Amino acid sequence: MEDKAFRKLRLSVLWLVYECGAITSSIMELWLPGFAEGLIAGELEGIGQITPELILTLTIFLLIPPVMAFLSLTLKNSINRWANIIAGTVFAGGALILGPVIFLAQPSAYESYVILVGIVEFVVAALILWYAWKWPRQEENKD
Repeated sequence: MEDKAFRKLRLSVLWLVYECGAITSSIMELWLPGFAEGLIAGELEGIGQITPELILTLTIFLLIPPVMAFLSLTLKNSINRWANIIAGTVFAGGALILGPVIFLAQPSAYESYVILVGIVEFVVAALILWYAWKWPRQEENKD
């Protein structure tokens, strides 16, 4: 039988891998021709004007995975399981929907990384969801 601490650690590491994908995607965008110039001009290509609300929204979405990594190590089992199921579902759905939409909006040889990062993020979020869903019931009740 798998150790409870290992289960929590695995979920935590998966959240950190998801965050690495998000950061990698953001860094790779900076290398696209004209992207940095658009940022300087206050425009985010494909989205429009950069607003404080947009920055806050993007910040929240970038902070959730590392917070979930911490919570996966510290929450009680039953709360941990459900937090990971809910967040994993949201992030798997986001990776599944947003990745192809972003790529199809601006298909380019430069942006093929979007497919790779999207696949990695979807698989990682699906694993988070799977491992949280398969959390043993008897262990969940032993908080």
